[in-house]
Amino acid sequence: MPLKAAYVTLLTKDVYLPVTPELSAESRTVLMNRGIATREIQSLQPPDSHALAAHDARFADTWTKLRGFELTEYDRIVLMDSDMIVLRNMDELIDLELPADWIAAAHACACNPRKLAHYPADWIPENCAYTPLVHPTAITSPTQITSTTPRPYNLLNSGLVVLNPSLELSAVVQNYLNSSPLVPTFSFPDQDLLAAFFHGKWKPLPWIYNALKTLRVIHKPLWRDEEIRCLHYILHDKPWQARVGEKGTGGEYEDVNRWWWEQLEGVVSDLEKSDPDGSKLVLANVAPPL
Repeated sequence: MPLKAAYVTLLTKDVYLPVTPELSAESRTVLMNRGIATREIQSLQPPDSHALAAHDARFADTWTKLRGFELTEYDRIVLMDSDMIVLRNMDELIDLELPADWIAAAHACACNPRKLAHYPADWIPENCAYTPLVHPTAITSPTQITSTTPRPYNLLNSGLVVLNPSLELSAVVQNYLNSSPLVPTFSFPDQDLLAAFFHGKWKPLPWIYNALKTLRVIHKPLWRDEEIRCLHYILHDKPWQARVGEKGTGGEYEDVNRWWWEQLEGVVSDLEKSDPDGSKLVLANVAPPL
């Protein structure tokens, strides 16, 4: 019997496209008019205040992504961050074999190319799970985790997570959030929690399903534009914050940022025909034309 499945993202505010109460009525209307199902959920936070570096303040809401385990109306969900674009079909993730109470995700990149001081000291290229990979084997064979691999190999990037919802598993995950002494140490809220809770119980996915924009620059041996399924605009500088100008003026991420704007143009073109007010709302939350 085919699985009942869904691609799921968390929306908490208009400017940063499950729905929390903070999302405006206007944005909800746009989603409804596009035929996108929504489910309102309550914010999820650890019981004690959790300090984040100023650079990472945008992660404050991401604990709520753990509500994905509660979506038991589905057999399988692919939980995605909203700073991603899908460039090729990836429905094979719906049929991916997963042991009971496991998840699947791509590795975190531990290179720390911007040398951010608050990142772990062992986040260096030599300890990154992407460093050994080259094309074409990188497309199908992610780095495996063993007892002797560097610690960062055990870390996942939670931009895309494949999971099977379960109220029992959700309760255990939330109990971990509420009680584990490790939680105050986590720099990347839901991401670090998932890596710790599912230690030894997460299946590495190839980079193409969570193609971190930085990989194109710092892991060129594995990267091929044409192989990307889902592109992830990690770090604090998002493509919608600035328009892309003439070719050669947009820095090292000019091409991938241009892809985002090309996707937006298609969405806006559709909205102008079917939902003009929605088109205006979308454009009000991105950088104005040059």
